Amino acid sequence: MDVYLIGYILIGIGILISVGASILVKTIYKKYSQYTTSKKLSGFDVARKILDANGLRDVHIVEVRGTLTDHYDPSRKVVRLSTSNFHEESIASVAVAAHECGHAIQDKTGYIFMRIRSFLVPIVNLVSRAGYFAILIGVIFGYSDVIYLAIGMELAVLLFHLVTLPVEFNASRRALKELESLNLVSSSEHSGAHNVLFAAALTYVASLVTVILQLLRLLLIAQGRRRD
Repeated sequence: MDVYLIGYILIGIGILISVGASILVKTIYKKYSQYTTSKKLSGFDVARKILDANGLRDVHIVEVRGTLTDHYDPSRKVVRLSTSNFHEESIASVAVAAHECGHAIQDKTGYIFMRIRSFLVPIVNLVSRAGYFAILIGVIFGYSDVIYLAIGMELAVLLFHLVTLPVEFNASRRALKELESLNLVSSSEHSGAHNVLFAAALTYVASLVTVILQLLRLLLIAQGRRRD
């Protein structure tokens, strides 16, 4: 089979995996957004309680626009929650807010994989910007060796995603532990929160698989050119 055809198949598989993971997390999130917690606590309330319980009173919680735009900013020590998760008292909102607090706790404790990821972010961004520009030049002027530059870029991105996985899974474990130990949700709600966070984690797994497939495609193309 032609290596380029195999490459397109790999791209197609990667797209299907990414789309599937995205649909799954949105479906699970929507489902548990309809269930209000028995404690009647909003995402903001839960985040504040978790942060305070872990000596992170200096970490602020702010509202940001968008859906599932929630994240922790380690440079500014800020937990950013999307509008719905900031205000609503649903299982989904509480789970997401707790997860972002998990990142804040990682930052405080110096979680090694989070440190590595933070170190890699500017490097991956720089490599990506410079690399895509170089690839464009290579395509325009017909430089065949540009494929090896693309492989190098994908390896850098792969390393970033490999480090991201333990960061995200660990943040979710910390989140579930805090929700339970601080009695912020009931046992049945804890199970729902687990489902939300597990579905979200699968998107990171899907991203990793997609990068691996892209890397395989580039390696196949490079191998094909060697034979030619």
